[in-house]
Amino acid sequence: MRLGGVDLQRELNHLEEILLDSPRVPLSRRTLINEEQFLEQLDLVRLNLPSAFQEAAEIVVHKEDILQEAEQYAQEIIAAAEQRAAQILNDMGLVRQAEMEAMQIRQQVQQECDTIQQQTLADIDQMRRRAQQELDEMQRRALAECEEIQAGADDYADRVLRDMEQQLTEMMRVVRNGRQQIQSEALPPKSPQNSPRRAPESQSRYPDRR
Repeated sequence: MRLGGVDLQRELNHLEEILLDSPRVPLSRRTLINEEQFLEQLDLVRLNLPSAFQEAAEIVVHKEDILQEAEQYAQEIIAAAEQRAAQILNDMGLVRQAEMEAMQIRQQVQQECDTIQQQTLADIDQMRRRAQQELDEMQRRALAECEEIQAGADDYADRVLRDMEQQLTEMMRVVRNGRQQIQSEALPPKSPQNSPRRAPESQSRYPDRR
């Protein structure tokens, strides 16, 4: 469907391709999309929808012109028929009957024109409502997809940061152990003179409790 020089169906397919070609988040069903590219494509479709409504209105105008021409042509035929009937039936006393038949024809033609016009307006209104519904549904799906993608991206970032935190914690533990080992090896050995005397083995370390 081409509207206002833009193939709307092709642009919608392009919008779908952006979603399908976007990279997926590992270990999930979510997709990361280029938000700027997606919104530009969505704006392109949205901006061309008013031209569709304008073309629909132009169709109504052209059909009304056709209906007016048909009605005018029918009226000319009726007028010519009435004039011819008046000429033929004037002497026979059937002018009144010819006028009644012409009136019936005129009413029938008018009813047919009204029916066609009403049907045309109903078709145009249905097209407009369908286009609006499709636009609303497309916007709803796009927003839902964006929210789902954002949630997936947040979960993925949280997992990556958690893994990095665990790795940093392990690295800090290794660094602390290494420093403690270096510091313990750097301390001078204790002199025997400075070592405290041991109590005689005969003496009990703990007093008797009585």
